[in-house]
Amino acid sequence: MRRLRVRRKKKKRNKTVSKGEIYLAFCVKMEARKKKIKKMQNAQDRTNKTDRTDALIESPSEKLMFTSGGYRDLKSFQMSTLVYDLTVEFCKKFLDFRSRTNDQMVQAARSGRQNIAEGSRAAGTSKNTELKLTNVARASLEELLLDYEDFLRQRNLKLWPKDFPQAKAVRNLCYNNPSYASYRSYLQEAESAANMLICLIHQTNYLLDRQLAKLSADFVQQGGFNERMHQKRSEWRKMNY
Repeated sequence: MRRLRVRRKKKKRNKTVSKGEIYLAFCVKMEARKKKIKKMQNAQDRTNKTDRTDALIESPSEKLMFTSGGYRDLKSFQMSTLVYDLTVEFCKKFLDFRSRTNDQMVQAARSGRQNIAEGSRAAGTSKNTELKLTNVARASLEELLLDYEDFLRQRNLKLWPKDFPQAKAVRNLCYNNPSYASYRSYLQEAESAANMLICLIHQTNYLLDRQLAKLSADFVQQGGFNERMHQKRSEWRKMNY
């Protein structure tokens, strides 16, 4: 009988790997791992920079532009509006419409009101402009005050002293939401009309003096728009470079 030959599978010999090859494979693996970690860190850094930039832009306390507008809520603007409206009525009743004084008084009253509004609106990008225009408003009302004093003096009319009862009554009107109607009764006679407006101008000037002092203090503490713009630019560069 023929013997069956059993083929035995030859065992594969393990290939001998050198130490150099093992070290090289380890280095490649570690390099790939480092690249992966660095990629994850870069992605996280970009996210953090975006978050910080968004916070810098959106944070109300760190806005680039200053708060501006809102002049209609200013007591000085409300009082200057009364001075302007009452001056227009005064000039219609007691001055020749063709006279130069008529035009100058109306323009001075208007300048006092308009410059408060313009300065408040410009405050967003220039505290310096706001200060200048508010001071122009103050100067215009001072000019108007002299015009009313001249009106009384040149017509031999009485200038009410500060403690005069009617002067006190006029000053007290401003504490109860004053309007044009509150002062209309004083426009019947030239003397009472001019003195009433002198009292109003003094009160408005007092408010403007306080407003100027506050604006000056804010400018010293917060700086101007150019300083804030440079500061914001520097902060952004530090975050993104």
